[in-house]
Amino acid sequence: MHRKWFSFPHDLSLEALVKVAFVGKGGSGKTTLSSLFARHLAARGATTVVIDADINQHLGEALGLDERELAGIQPMGHHLTEIKEYLRGDNPRIASADTMIKTTPPGKGSRLLRPPAHGVPTDPIHDRHSVNVGGVHLMVTGPFTEEDLGVACYHSKVGAVELYLNHLVDGPDEYVVVDMTAGADSFASGLFTRFDLTFLVAEPTRKGVGVYRQYRDYAAEYDVAIAVVGNKVQHPDDVAYLREQVGKDLLTWFPHSAAVRAMEQGRGFALDDFEAAGRAALDTLHRAVDARDKDWVHFTRQAVDFHIKNAQSWANEAVGMDLVDQIDPDFVLGPERTLAQAL
Repeated sequence: MHRKWFSFPHDLSLEALVKVAFVGKGGSGKTTLSSLFARHLAARGATTVVIDADINQHLGEALGLDERELAGIQPMGHHLTEIKEYLRGDNPRIASADTMIKTTPPGKGSRLLRPPAHGVPTDPIHDRHSVNVGGVHLMVTGPFTEEDLGVACYHSKVGAVELYLNHLVDGPDEYVVVDMTAGADSFASGLFTRFDLTFLVAEPTRKGVGVYRQYRDYAAEYDVAIAVVGNKVQHPDDVAYLREQVGKDLLTWFPHSAAVRAMEQGRGFALDDFEAAGRAALDTLHRAVDARDKDWVHFTRQAVDFHIKNAQSWANEAVGMDLVDQIDPDFVLGPERTLAQAL
């Protein structure tokens, strides 16, 4: 029987259209905060997709999955060719999946994605690569394997996430949360421009704020919105230090949490176990992302700019053709495109 994959809401207004990244140095707690924020959104009834794009794959564990459950998830990075084949659809500008690179933007004929509706995958990519964990739809890029060592870089795996986000139209009360790789590696591809807001998790230390300064400079160059989230705060002096170092970019902070420590030790955890200060900080993050305005023209233009940069710097030579020709000059991603695709 033919399966109808696409199901779209009647209301395609531009409210709460949010893609969020969590970045920070290794050990800052960004994976923990990614999982907590995803749980928070799902508990509020929002459609929530969370993606583990870190080279160290621990997000599923933070959401409470055991090793057997984690092993059952199909990593996006291991099925990149199939993902490309599906997304290219019948776009006449893309000759084959082999000619698609991580920055290839959608155009007329491309298949666009929507987050799972009412917990049900709306396309074969979510059907294959996502698993529902307490209302949160988890996807993973997959770990490095022995076959990858010495012949591939991790960005070949997160390329699947970049393609996914470039073809995704999130709608009202729908959120995508991505746990990025640690440190400045997040800026090694155009993936860092695919978000409406980036939360930079910073401990109140010199190293923590040092990573912030790196991100701030990169973000300013590419018009990327960032907000600093303090973590592992134990004393008012820690807050004062963060305010002194990052100024108005400090959005909120999370104090040391016995409940989170228990979660990290593998004991049971529910959001109600989280201390009041931590729950209030999650509310602050939620308000911040909901306050963001969506600019689909800007989002599409950045995708095109990074595709041109990649095509001209390495991909044209690697593929043997001018990949700038893949750009559809009349195409702007947005809700109207998914509505047209459904008709």
